[in-house]
Amino acid sequence: MTAPAFDEIIHNPVRLRACAMLAGLDFAAFPVLRDELGVSDSVLSKHLATLEAAGYAKLTKATSGGRLRTSVSLTATGRKAYAAHVAALRSIVGAATPGLA
Repeated sequence: MTAPAFDEIIHNPVRLRACAMLAGLDFAAFPVLRDELGVSDSVLSKHLATLEAAGYAKLTKATSGGRLRTSVSLTATGRKAYAAHVAALRSIVGAATPGLA
């Protein structure tokens, strides 16, 4: 079981949703992530740069069909931080709302 640890980096709504999506995948293509989150390229790039700087995400660029393709994955550190953050949120919600823990 993961010890709860609230993480300000992950807590931003766009980053939290990105981590939630990536947690269930090995990787996601940048356009898929962008479309699922409903944000622009520049907004997603900014948030992914924050996750990458924290060591939580890895961006991989490759050329395919003459185009540069970017895929995004959570690192092991990112997966642990996300799990700890989710545990912290559950703890907060469970403490504030009996029966939800």
